[in-house]
Amino acid sequence: MHILDVLALFILLAGVFIYLNTYYLKLPSSVGLMILSLGLSVALFVLEYLIPEFKSGTERVLADYEYHDVLFQIVLNFMLFAGALQIDFRKLKEEKTPVLILAICGVFISTALIGFGVFYLLGWLGIEMDILYCLMFGALISPTDPIAVTSTIKKFRLSENLETRISGESLINDGVAVVLALTILDLAHAGETHTLNLFDIIWIFGTDIMGGVVLGLFLGYTGYRVLLYIDNDEVEVEILMTLALVMAGTQLAEFMHVSSKQAVVIMGLILGNEGRGSKVTSATGDYVFKFWKLMEESFNAMLFVLIGLEMLIIPWRSDYFAAGFFAFNIVLFSRWLSVFLPIKAMGTYRSFEKNTVAILAWGGLRGGIPIALSLSLPEFHGKEAIVTMTYIVVVCSVLYQGLTVPKLLKTTFPRRR
Repeated sequence: MHILDVLALFILLAGVFIYLNTYYLKLPSSVGLMILSLGLSVALFVLEYLIPEFKSGTERVLADYEYHDVLFQIVLNFMLFAGALQIDFRKLKEEKTPVLILAICGVFISTALIGFGVFYLLGWLGIEMDILYCLMFGALISPTDPIAVTSTIKKFRLSENLETRISGESLINDGVAVVLALTILDLAHAGETHTLNLFDIIWIFGTDIMGGVVLGLFLGYTGYRVLLYIDNDEVEVEILMTLALVMAGTQLAEFMHVSSKQAVVIMGLILGNEGRGSKVTSATGDYVFKFWKLMEESFNAMLFVLIGLEMLIIPWRSDYFAAGFFAFNIVLFSRWLSVFLPIKAMGTYRSFEKNTVAILAWGGLRGGIPIALSLSLPEFHGKEAIVTMTYIVVVCSVLYQGLTVPKLLKTTFPRRR
């Protein structure tokens, strides 16, 4: 099977998933896609039982094509750029500070709590894993799904401030968590060759994050200046320019050995904010933003298809699955604490609505970003455990939280008419 055939199959299944959910299931996007993904997994297991050659063929397809590189270099970067592009700091207004504190501090608190919690959990289950890989898992599972959050809260009459805090925090924590996870991964790889000292840690953080920021600022500003000269009607040129910008930024970052994820997030923030200014609005209009929103949702659907296929080849170990179910509870508690502590600290000088902590904690569904990041990780001791735990946590989060968060909102806020 040619790689284009594999890609076409993913796109076809993603389109079928979206169609079935939109017209039949009529559930929130992430919930519907996850149910269909589980259905795909069951169907594949039945085919595997009926046709023994089916499993070997699927394994060969997934092994022959380095989709991990595609996920890491293209899908993740495209999704992060699309998410950053949607962040309009002008809309955040006075909520800018609490949103940034919740997103940044929340991710660091969640990473530490999940990382150490999972480290001791795995030790109790007899699974060996380095503490840095556990912290990396804590970072990669911390980002919440902005698509699921936004689609849910729009159905209820939340105050404008609370809605801004929820959607803004969800959009920003994606980039923060991914960059932190990949930086910890670099530290873990460096620690395998020699003992890390403080200088090594500072150097890795500095080159990864600051290098990506500098590259993102340069390319983002360059792209913004180029968009100023594009004719208002040349929508296709504007879209191609943003595509070229993301691809060029990815390749340059890899060449310079800096974080491409940080670079595309910064580029998205610059174009998403400066590009909405009076000089550029007529040039980009809504077309560029709608295109990247479509890209984000399409990749999200394809990721749910991929995780359904991936379950055919990862080892079915009871200890890995047990770790996943226990990890889900750790993730829930860590999310609550990572929201509660910043809000408690900010509560001395800023007011928050009564159920803000509960809504932010329970509404923090996990989605495509953790799946893409876990599947794109390079091989290391413990990767299979991390992929399995990520799968279990995302499934439990999407189904359990996704189906119950509307009930929480319903008891707190009236439904929009």
